[in-house]
Amino acid sequence: MYIYLIMRYVTLNTEEIEALELSRKNANNLIRKRSHCLLLSHQERTIIDLASIFDVDRRTIERWFNSWAINGGDSLPILPGRGVKTRLKGLEEEIAKRLELNSRNLKSVLLFLEITHNIRICKKTLQNFLKYTGL
Repeated sequence: MYIYLIMRYVTLNTEEIEALELSRKNANNLIRKRSHCLLLSHQERTIIDLASIFDVDRRTIERWFNSWAINGGDSLPILPGRGVKTRLKGLEEEIAKRLELNSRNLKSVLLFLEITHNIRICKKTLQNFLKYTGL
């Protein structure tokens, strides 16, 4: 078994170092973690070391480096659009009509969605959708 130490480092200029230090102190946890990783890489820590420090896979560290090389400071936060997409998108008007007809009875709306659109969701998911859309 061979262990390869990947010697890839991120080189930063003084403005980038200051910006990463600032975001490391003031941002959310994920941005702090990525900023700290980039700063440690600038101090010539190996990818394997960084992966063990931050408890992520070495490929994750490489993706952080690639993203930093392409996007710079915009690569630190998570981009929107991650997570499960709602299956109810585009049905807002139809759901609103059903709620008016059934005096806000959610069980009848769930049954309607299952019969007409073949969408099976739980009551809590429908409540969250209604809250999100403001219905």
